[in-house]
Order: sequence, then C-alpha cells, then structure tokens
Amino acid sequence: MDSKDQSFALLTSDTSCPGPPGPGRERPEGHGPRRSSRVPGGRRRKDWSCSLLAASLAGAFGSSFLYGYNLSVVNAPTPYIKAFYNESWERRHGHPIDPDTLTLLWSVTVSIFAIGGLVGTLMVKMFGRILGRKNTLLVNNGFAISAALLMACSLRAGIFEMLIVGRFIMGVDGGIALSVLPMYLNEISPKEIRGSLGQVTAIFICVGVFMGQVLGLPELLGKESTWPYLFGVIVVPAFVQLLSLPFLPESPHYLLFEKHNEAGAVKAFQKFLGKTDVSRVMEEVLAESRVQRNIRLVSVLELLRAPFVRYQVITVVITMACYQLCGLNAIWFYTNSIFGEAGIPPGNIPYITLSTGGVETLAAVFSGLVIERLGRRPLLIGGFGLMTLFFGILTITLTLQDHAPWVPYLSIVCVLAIIASFCSGPGGIPFILTGELLQQSQRPAAFIIAGTINWLSNFVVGLLFPFIQKSLDTYCFLVFAAVCFAGAVYLYFVLPETKNRTHAEISQAFAKRNKAYPPEEKADSAVADDETGNRKPKPDSSSTLDNYVKNRVV
Repeated sequence: MDSKDQSFALLTSDTSCPGPPGPGRERPEGHGPRRSSRVPGGRRRKDWSCSLLAASLAGAFGSSFLYGYNLSVVNAPTPYIKAFYNESWERRHGHPIDPDTLTLLWSVTVSIFAIGGLVGTLMVKMFGRILGRKNTLLVNNGFAISAALLMACSLRAGIFEMLIVGRFIMGVDGGIALSVLPMYLNEISPKEIRGSLGQVTAIFICVGVFMGQVLGLPELLGKESTWPYLFGVIVVPAFVQLLSLPFLPESPHYLLFEKHNEAGAVKAFQKFLGKTDVSRVMEEVLAESRVQRNIRLVSVLELLRAPFVRYQVITVVITMACYQLCGLNAIWFYTNSIFGEAGIPPGNIPYITLSTGGVETLAAVFSGLVIERLGRRPLLIGGFGLMTLFFGILTITLTLQDHAPWVPYLSIVCVLAIIASFCSGPGGIPFILTGELLQQSQRPAAFIIAGTINWLSNFVVGLLFPFIQKSLDTYCFLVFAAVCFAGAVYLYFVLPETKNRTHAEISQAFAKRNKAYPPEEKADSAVADDETGNRKPKPDSSSTLDNYVKNRVV
C-alpha cells in the first residue's frame, strides 16, 4: 500500500505543475479525483489517439470481423456445399445421401460454429490470466488459420468432415475473440469514449457479415469451383492482426490489477491516450486498485452466488440471451429462404441479401456515433421495442403476401428495419455492458457467463429455427417478437444508465436493487474508520466479504 500510494502521489504532484485548465493554485490533498473530474476539457479528451484507433481496428479486424464473416459466409454456397456432401457420401457408400441425413449434416455444419464458440468461451479465463488480453488475441489467430486451411482444402481432399471440423475450430476462435476483445477495448479506453470504442466490436461484426455476402456473389467467389476460397480468405484478417497487434501495449488494467506493474500501466495509458499527463485516469484506476488489491479473481460459481452483483449478472444474462434469441441470427443464417418465401425471384436474392449487410453496417456506425450522447439504455430499449414492432408487421406481410404484388417487397422493408433496429443498439451494447457492470476481479467470470449464454442461444437458434419455421410457418417470427418485448420491458425497469460512469458508480446504482452492498463499499468504510482513529476490529460475518476479501490490512 505504501509503495502504490507514494508513486501515485509523485505522479499527481508531477503532472499538476503543467496544470490542467484552471487557476494556477495547488491542488488540496485528498481532492484530486474530484477536482480533475470537473475539468472543463472533458469533451476535448474524447479525441482518439493513434494507438487507441490502431488497437481497436487491429483487434476488431482479426476478431469480431471474423465472427461476422463466418455468420454469413455459409449462406451463398449452400447448394454447392450440399452437392459436395452428396457426392462425397455417394463415393463412400455407393448411393446418394438421404434427404433427412443431408438436412441434419447441414444443420450441424451451421450450428457447430456455436458449439465451438462455447468451448472457446470456457477457455478465456485460463488464457486471459496466463497470457493477458493482447497476447490471447494473438494466440487466437492460430485457431483461425488452422480452421481456414481445413475448410479451404476440404473440397480438394473430398472429405466433408474437414469443413465441419473447421467450422468448429472457427467457433473456438469466435468464442475467445468475442470475450477477450470487448474486455480489452473496455480496459484501454477512458470512460468518456468507452461506449463508442466498445461499438467497434459490433461495427466489425456487421462489416464481416457484409463482406461474407459480397464475396459470396456469383461474380466473385460464390461459384461451384471457387466456394472453398470463401473460407480461405479468413487467413487475411488473422495475419493482419498478427503483424500489427504486437506493436501495441497490453491492457493497463491487466498490468496493474493482475501483474501489479504500475509503471507498465502508466506507460500503456500514456500510449493509448496519446499524452504524458494521465493523472486523472490513474486516479480512478488506482482508487479501484486500492480497494481490490487483496481481492482475487472471482470464479463463475462465486459470481453467480454473490448477492451484491445479483442484478448485474441477471442483466448480463438477459441482454446476451436477447442478443441471440431476438431472431437476427435466424435472418443471417436463412436470409435466402426467408426472401424466397417472400416471393423474391431466385436470381435477385443474393443482391437483396447484400442490402441487409449494408443496412446493418450503417446502423452500427450510427450507434457508435450517438451512443455517448444518447446513452446505452435508450438505444437498447428502443432497439428491442422497434424489433418487436417490425416482427409483428413482418408476420402480417408474410401471411398476406399473395394478396398484392407489392406485399413481398414490404416484407423486405420489414427485414431491413429489423436489422437496422438491432444494430443501432442491441447489436453491440450487450458486450459493452458486460465490461461496465462488473469490476475487474469479476470481469473474466462475467464474460464467461455472457459468452456461454451467447453461444448456447446461438446454437439453439441455428438448430431449431428451420423446425420452428416449418411448424409455425409465417407466425414463426412472433416467437422472436415476444423475446424482444420481454427484453425491452426488463431493461426499462432494471437497467440504469452507465454512460460516463465509473465501475464503482455503476455498482452503487445497483446496490439498492440488490439489497446488498459490494465488499468494496464495506472496505472503503473500514478504511475511513481507520483514518479517523477508530481502530475497532469488527469481524465481518458476511460470507461474500469472506469470499472476496482476504486478510485486508489497512
């Protein structure tokens, strides 16, 4: 405690001489954080440094881009892949494949991506603790490259299992990426731009979906002879990340909290913020560090049992479940069949599908531009509410599509409106909330929980949607409308606004609803008592405090 406080005092005293805007008088001791938070240059500090931009772009291009790309890349070559399955089966067994077996194999090919994602999510805590955030992203490229080689060579080898295994390994890559990348971006950004930087994940998911649709056009790689190259393209983003990310710093939060490297954390913040005076950011981080210095990383079971984060965890689970169960992946996986049911001529379907990727990319960029003005809460609630509305209209238009020639095109408008509503809020904010709602010691376990819900829900939608569509016909989207409505209602009553708030302030906003104060607040009160001379040892009977705070010495 002494060494950290002394270095912190030196840091603040050195940086106070050049001075932030304001009168040139000394800062009263003990008022540093409060004073710096009122500096009128807050908006000016939202300028993004080159290192922050490079980290977000390189990290997202080799991570969330690949996730989005693999969501849509299987759409265009579907008939050619099925023909490849049939040919391989007939060569081995001497007879064509049974239609039901072919449907099952195709469903496994689509949905095993989610199983791999679940496996990757469960590996995050081990990799993150040993390697850190940046090095985990770098090692993760090995999964992407090996999966690309397997899938690209499957046709030449005549082994369709290579494609299925490659999809599974690519899912492992996506599971690690979608947990580590939001954690990394959350920890390298100041709170003023935390939402905008977090939206980079969603933007690159949408760009990946769009690029998968573009490259899948018949004029490019969506032909019978070239469809394996659609999967070989995956190596390009992986190599770009491998060549660029090593030149950028590790997460300063990881360096400070888990490696206890304060000097390295200061250098990382200076690099990411593009300035030598990082006193204001370090004040906030060191304040959290002093509270959590003896708090070990929380396991998943401990996080689920902790009463003081009960509603934070429930909110993460519900937002992540709604993120997948709201029906967007059903549209991404089965866009061609949806537009075919809407009456669109088969020759026009690839180009109509292309419009969905463009709309979702524009909506995600719009969300990134306005999230720090409007906040997370309105975008989430509004997005799910609009999706509920347009799913209802889509159900009506699909039911009445034979009554007029313009009705199928109204269905397309509804699909585009649903995609825009999703990407304007629910498409990226769940990843941001997972990092914002929980503190550093709880964050890896929180991302494991969020990732598990994400990939299980993804698997359920990918596997069951064809059967739901067959049994409910045009009313299948009412199921997704109900999910969106329930998510919007829950968030309206439970979720506080997290824009421009520290993790401690967000925890305090949930404390009343949880009816339990976090150990940090109890520890802070103990520190205050000691500073005023009240050194009465009071054994704490709280099991949560015993679980998380071991042998605290003031």
